[in-house]
Amino acid sequence: MFRSLLQRSSPTRAILVALVVTLCTVVVYSWYIRIQISHLRQLQTELVDRNRRDSLQLLRIQNDLNGLGLAMRDMIERDEPYPLTAWRSQFDRLRTDLDDAMHLEDQLAVAHRTTAQRQYLANSFAQFWDEVDRMFQTAEAGDQQAIPIIRELQTHQAGLSNAVARLLVENNQSEEQAANEIEAVYTRVERQVYLFLAGTLAAILVTSLLLIRANRQLFRQLAKLSEQRSELAQKLIATQESTLQFISRELHDEFGQILTAVGSLLRRAEKQAPQGDTWSKYVREVSNIVQSTLENVRSLSQALHPVLLDEAGVESALDWYLPTVERQNGIAIHYEKDGNSRPISSRAGIHIYRIVQEALNNVVRHSGATDVWVRLCFRPQDLLVEVEDHGSGLQPDRAKRGIGMIAMRERAELVGGTIDWLPVPTGGTRVRLEIPQEQLK
Repeated sequence: MFRSLLQRSSPTRAILVALVVTLCTVVVYSWYIRIQISHLRQLQTELVDRNRRDSLQLLRIQNDLNGLGLAMRDMIERDEPYPLTAWRSQFDRLRTDLDDAMHLEDQLAVAHRTTAQRQYLANSFAQFWDEVDRMFQTAEAGDQQAIPIIRELQTHQAGLSNAVARLLVENNQSEEQAANEIEAVYTRVERQVYLFLAGTLAAILVTSLLLIRANRQLFRQLAKLSEQRSELAQKLIATQESTLQFISRELHDEFGQILTAVGSLLRRAEKQAPQGDTWSKYVREVSNIVQSTLENVRSLSQALHPVLLDEAGVESALDWYLPTVERQNGIAIHYEKDGNSRPISSRAGIHIYRIVQEALNNVVRHSGATDVWVRLCFRPQDLLVEVEDHGSGLQPDRAKRGIGMIAMRERAELVGGTIDWLPVPTGGTRVRLEIPQEQLK
């Protein structure tokens, strides 16, 4: 019944579903974050870094153009007594550096430029160098004839510088756009992190609520089963005690009376038999057997359910029972009483008696001890009963499987008490039973 209830109300399937959903959410979110980080890395490497290197090349081009502009200014001002053709080597060096910078810049350019824009810049530089070549050819014929060409070259150089400056502006705008895109990615990732955390917390909350609900159902069912088990145990113990009391009474009353009558008849027959006759001897032997059987029946009746327990209470029953156990099993029982004795109801008394009886049986069967201490302590708030031995101690497997110990615990719960099996420091076991005062009435 209990297993079927557990199987019917088990939250395993729902918990597994919630776990799968949570794991899938984590996987999807991790994949999304990976894409976002990859996109962010691409922006940072391909846009920002390339844009920085492209700007460096544009600054290099602009610096070379400024160098050309200064050189042309010096050529016009003629501060040095050199012919114009002397500047050819400087122009060639700047041309080589400009060609290299233009080639690198074209590869690193991030800003979106049309083919016409790229071709215009390349044609402008080509025209500029053609004019430079023409200027130097003219300067070979005469410096004054080359001055007008130089002035045209200055205008052309200024135009190229403006074009490069525009490219730098475009690079700055592209860098700002990349920064905005990166910020958007960060914002989107941050928002997704919050959404993921909210979803994860929601999944955890749902799973927790599901577990709480399932646990509450299981605990209600366990409480119901425990209550039913307690009722069943109470009925079984009550039935057992009733049966033992009935058998004890039958043994004491019926068989005892029969054996008493048989013994009386045998004694009368012995008196009527001739003295020294064999028949008289047989009658005496049978009479002794009957008397021994009567004593055994009475002892068995007392062991099953002591009459003293109903008539005088559990204290008197223990006063009779402990010497009997001591005599029958050859062990020394040290009986100690403490506190002011109080009346104990027969309902609680029978359970106390059975617990002490089972504890002593365990000592005799399993501990190997020769001394036992039984304590009955009447405290203000409760009754303390202890059975202590210094034998081999309590075996763990026996504590789990012994039906006698289970019965002792059930009896303790029936009277609202607690029972514990405690190890003794010097070796052995102490059985401690505590029953509240209100349960003894």
